Amino acid sequence: MTEQHQPSDASADSARNQHWADAPDFAPVATARPTASRRAGLDRLEDFLPRAGRTYADRRNFDFGPDERSNVSNLSPYLRRRILTEEEVVRAVLEHHRAEAAGKFLQEVFWRTYWKGWLELRPAVWADFLEDHRALEGRLDEDDSLRQRVEQAVSGRTGIECFDFWARELQETGILHNHARMWFASIWIFTLELPWVLGAAFFYRHLLDADPASNTLSWRWVAGLHTRGKFYVARASNIRKFTDGRFDPEGQLNESPEAIVDERTAERRALPEDEPLDREARSGWLWTEDDLHVDMQSDLHGDMPADLDPGAVAILDPASPLRACACLDFSRAAMADLSQRLARPSGDGEADPTPRADDEVVAWAKAHELDQVVTYDPGVGETSDRLRALRAALDRQGTRLVTVRRAWDTRLFPHAVAGYFRFRKRLPEEIERLAPS
Repeated sequence: MTEQHQPSDASADSARNQHWADAPDFAPVATARPTASRRAGLDRLEDFLPRAGRTYADRRNFDFGPDERSNVSNLSPYLRRRILTEEEVVRAVLEHHRAEAAGKFLQEVFWRTYWKGWLELRPAVWADFLEDHRALEGRLDEDDSLRQRVEQAVSGRTGIECFDFWARELQETGILHNHARMWFASIWIFTLELPWVLGAAFFYRHLLDADPASNTLSWRWVAGLHTRGKFYVARASNIRKFTDGRFDPEGQLNESPEAIVDERTAERRALPEDEPLDREARSGWLWTEDDLHVDMQSDLHGDMPADLDPGAVAILDPASPLRACACLDFSRAAMADLSQRLARPSGDGEADPTPRADDEVVAWAKAHELDQVVTYDPGVGETSDRLRALRAALDRQGTRLVTVRRAWDTRLFPHAVAGYFRFRKRLPEEIERLAPS
């Protein structure tokens, strides 16, 4: 196992991010960003539900541009943080459509769970990505040619019109259509011949919905590393068709590439057992950006600690050396919304709306004399790396950190043992369970 990534100090963050600065001279693409609240997410879901069936299946692959997204759900920033949960979205869709009609959209929801489960069973893939990224950032300081080519790509100056537009769109809006993400990644890897890890880091830095699993593994899939020998090729004819003629990079793309080769193997572990909760311990709850849904009792199967202090609720600041401010600001705004939803009418037990740094969480637990701090398991990624260090700090003052896995993840993660099509065999049973009776 390679060394796990830990948050760095501000000076190191600045040095690491010097190659990823936003380009200030872009012509505007679009400015509207989604509102980071549960109410906004529910409104988007309600608006999308009538189109979640055949309409979505027929039109989902078209990228009409940043001002026309009615053919897709626009729910991913909310699902990524579980402002809306996968289960409630699937239930809502099944109340409006038969499973067959909404199959394409339901598949997209389950793809996100598959990616998270696959990475949870193979944490070394995330550690390798972080290690490779650090090495490549160091190489950029020494290799002028590579640095210049990367800077041309991220600033939208490659001369490939569609790619350059998507680079600007990503940085200005934090959003890219899923089909455009695939085209962009393929062009980055096979036409521009840039390291896939730097492309994945570019997406992770700017996408409002980027999580470690979906982002890292999707780039690996395009490169041909997820399923050996299978990779995704961006073709001019496909881009022309599915951008409705907005772009036509005929003659500019490498349409006969070879898959990327990496001899490292992703060894699979068993899904870790849930950590036991001490129901008699004085407990506080810690929220992270990876799970902001307030339905703790049902997901803990009635095992909520009896001595959960309603005033001992904290929010972990989503600090990250890898992501841009806009992505972190969205998470912080969602956390402020969470704090308002947690507030009690009397004012007692109101959550502190200010996200706390790691050392502040330790001080909070000490001030409340907590025996244990409970939080949802965020899955493999930046937050779990931080929780590992936080656990050690809490242990030193006699406080346990307990992560609990949502029932959805417990049911589905163990089936992400191979490719998606094997995982998909589990889905009819899950859909039947969620369908209205």
